[in-house]
Amino acid sequence: MNTPDPVRFYLEAGLRDSAAKGAHNFIGKVAAVLAAAGLKPEFLESTEAARRTGMALGGPTLTHMKPPVGAQGLTFRRVYHYPFWQIDQTDRRWDWDVAKAGFPVGGIEPKEAQRFYRFWKKRLFGDVRADNDGFAYIPLQGRLTEQRSFQTCAPLEVIQRTRAAWPDKRIIATLHPKEIYSEDEIAALESIADGDPLLEVRMGEMERLLPACDCVVTQNSSAAFNGYFFGKPAILFAKIDFHHIALRGDDPDSFVRIADHRPDYAKYIWWFWQDQSINAGHPSAQAKIAARLARFGWPIPQ
Repeated sequence: MNTPDPVRFYLEAGLRDSAAKGAHNFIGKVAAVLAAAGLKPEFLESTEAARRTGMALGGPTLTHMKPPVGAQGLTFRRVYHYPFWQIDQTDRRWDWDVAKAGFPVGGIEPKEAQRFYRFWKKRLFGDVRADNDGFAYIPLQGRLTEQRSFQTCAPLEVIQRTRAAWPDKRIIATLHPKEIYSEDEIAALESIADGDPLLEVRMGEMERLLPACDCVVTQNSSAAFNGYFFGKPAILFAKIDFHHIALRGDDPDSFVRIADHRPDYAKYIWWFWQDQSINAGHPSAQAKIAARLARFGWPIPQ
């Protein structure tokens, strides 16, 4: 009797335990697809030592959120909210297949898109209504004074460019509750705020600010994606997977165009989640998992 070939999963400790017990919905569906193809999942903790060993062993691997392990390695991660997931060959969202795909707004059934959009808006945000209270919302992320390779500028410069474009507009910039900021970063932010009476700095509060803002201006914060559910247009200063209906921060005309920028949010959410992602709560989940694995050359029957 042949022993099934292993597929090693590299997971955080708690996620590994959940997967080993069969208690994780999405990983369980992946495991079922692998079993049908004669492959056996092995759940490992994603330590540096385990990853180094995996690189030497070779073979197919799946890693949660971090860079893939080995030449046949893939990464999987949640697409902003459960139960939506993606599998790709990089952990860089802006290099995913969906980021490179074109959004076919004309090929999507509008009634189904609206139904899907309304359902998930209520599921995620309840009956909160959108308004426009006259301010731009800038959710900051990490490394406030540093411009990384996928960014147009450093995060604090996003505030400065927004102010230069809109001299008289209120701006509310927020720090991310899970980020750790250095004293120098906070001092630089405070220096900008001290010289700008129309700039307010807060911690978190996405749920309160999204429905009330006029627009979202950010690097690539998921707050901009969540803003689509409230019809909030976005200007992005970094690469990301949900860029298709946002305006670009490196285009100086974006701050002018955003007043009339009203993409079809419902069609986009349907396409981005139901068509391009894996909905682990939908009957199509295992077929889409199989298709993604086969897309990257794994021996998975279609």
